[in-house]
Amino acid sequence: MTTITGLTIVLAVLMILSGGRRGAVSFISLLLNFTLLFLTVILIAGGLPILTVTFLSAICILAITIYLGNNEETETNVAFLATLAVLGIMVLLVVPLDHLAQIQGFSNEESEEIEAFNLAIGVNFEAIVITTTLLSTLGAIAEAAIAIASGMTEIIRQTGDHGDEELRKSGRNIGFQIMGMTFNTLFFGMFGGNLALFILLYKLHASFGYYLNSKIFVSELFVVIYSAIAVILVIWITIEFMILKAHKIYDRK
Repeated sequence: MTTITGLTIVLAVLMILSGGRRGAVSFISLLLNFTLLFLTVILIAGGLPILTVTFLSAICILAITIYLGNNEETETNVAFLATLAVLGIMVLLVVPLDHLAQIQGFSNEESEEIEAFNLAIGVNFEAIVITTTLLSTLGAIAEAAIAIASGMTEIIRQTGDHGDEELRKSGRNIGFQIMGMTFNTLFFGMFGGNLALFILLYKLHASFGYYLNSKIFVSELFVVIYSAIAVILVIWITIEFMILKAHKIYDRK
């Protein structure tokens, strides 16, 4: 048994013990998403249009993450529609900005590891960066959307006679808590994943300007900023969608 297999089994056992049936379903959704990501890599490497494959894969990943992990139809539908809206907005934002930033390809720090390989693989590296960026935001926006939708659904059930502004304020209060935790997770994840590189650059007495112009640092920072923007957008959109849904389902006038 390999280490990865052992850790996967431990994860599955803990998820089932903690969440029961829902924990098992969440673990299955995790495996499905991993398989889908692996299939995405194969399709892109096979020459299919990168952005088309990315967009379709992103929709499938969002559907699996949201619908398999939750049973409430109202909140899952709202969360899914909100994440799709944010995904469309992020495509419009990421494509031109990544093109202007020119952060595609490998950085100078990675040149030694890849110098023995042929880089003429017939893949658009700019499209690969866009794919990486979009897929990296999916987990954050799906988590934020379902948290907002679940919290507001409970508030609507308990206080269905409150006005839209009161409901909007409650949604924002939930959203502020989510934003703080999500932003910390994103930034700590970036610095933790690149800690060895930062230590190396510090030992080489690299200037702060070098960091700001390092492709590997800027590309990771872009992902964090994009994810933070996507989380803020999905909070706003989910709140408004839930208010519209409340009028229809709970007969709020």
